[in-house]
Amino acid sequence: MSESEFVGVDRAAEVGRTTEVEFAGADEPSPYLESAPLAAGDTVRLIAPSGPTDEESLQRAIAQLESWGLKVVPGDNVRARHPRVKYLAGTDAERRADLVDAWCDPDTDAVIALRGGFGAMRLLDGIDFDLMRRHMLRRDGRPKLLTGSSDITALHQAWEHHLGVATLFCPMVGNDPFKNSTVVPDEVASWLFQPWGGRELGFPAEEPAGSPASGEAARPLSRAQTLVPGTAKGRLGGGNLSLIAAGMGSPELIDVRERRERRGPSILMLEDVDEELYRLDNLMVQLVRGGWFTSADAVVLGSWEDCAPVHEVEALMIDYLGGLRIPIVSEMGFGHDPDAPSVPLGVDVTLDAEPGERPRLRVDHAGGQA
Repeated sequence: MSESEFVGVDRAAEVGRTTEVEFAGADEPSPYLESAPLAAGDTVRLIAPSGPTDEESLQRAIAQLESWGLKVVPGDNVRARHPRVKYLAGTDAERRADLVDAWCDPDTDAVIALRGGFGAMRLLDGIDFDLMRRHMLRRDGRPKLLTGSSDITALHQAWEHHLGVATLFCPMVGNDPFKNSTVVPDEVASWLFQPWGGRELGFPAEEPAGSPASGEAARPLSRAQTLVPGTAKGRLGGGNLSLIAAGMGSPELIDVRERRERRGPSILMLEDVDEELYRLDNLMVQLVRGGWFTSADAVVLGSWEDCAPVHEVEALMIDYLGGLRIPIVSEMGFGHDPDAPSVPLGVDVTLDAEPGERPRLRVDHAGGQA
């Protein structure tokens, strides 16, 4: 994103802040459908709720966020290492303290997960969500934003259930895509510094005219395809398949069979990484038997990086979901693809997957129009 674009984003956001509105919660559309979540000068808290990082990745992440004009406050324990378990960034108490302190800080505008790995779900039972709810609004009355993907799925599920706020499922600043991808940093920035309503999710169908001449990096083109055609509207949810399966029966997912009746239709997304086909099969058994798809009016599949071949994953999904008679689309790209696009969770979306057409998934505006 260029400096000139930042100026426009900053001014637009400042205009939006002249009217402070108290966010009512889950039944109210996210303010970020019509107003940018962040602007230059905002404060973000950088935390490591899952796996540890190295100093180079941490400094690169801070530099990236600061290059967008954000004030970055790292968690007190962001450099911590668990004394016994090498795959955790500090003890549960340390990582939970950083998460709660970041969210409850009145100066916080967004809480950004440095990376995934494993460990976020271990934090949930010790969190006082009444406290988190009392501190979930920024000074301008809009909800604070949580960002991250992969293992952070556990936090997305908790934020949706306990707080009723929209979150951003996106590549994380401490991970390789921010170092290696030519498109991920700008794509994530576009979701942080622009309103969400009306945007299409996934990779573009074709490069915008003039992109090579303008010097912009060419984005991967859409590979999306329809497995079961149809159209649907609903609240977008889901994330990493392994994490959702691990959460079945938890307080956050205990009510999956009643969700559609109470909250309306859902469009559910799934992705995973480094899982053999039999493991994906077992995870789908857990979700189907647990009733996770009961609220689904459509299912959207992302990337399956280092898993079984995509056609085998698609066949598996049809085995389990084909009988639901709901639209199913594949290859939307989000997840662990090296150039993965971002996805806002907890917002209403519209899926068009007509026979013979490329499927399209769009974020609805606050008024319900795609």
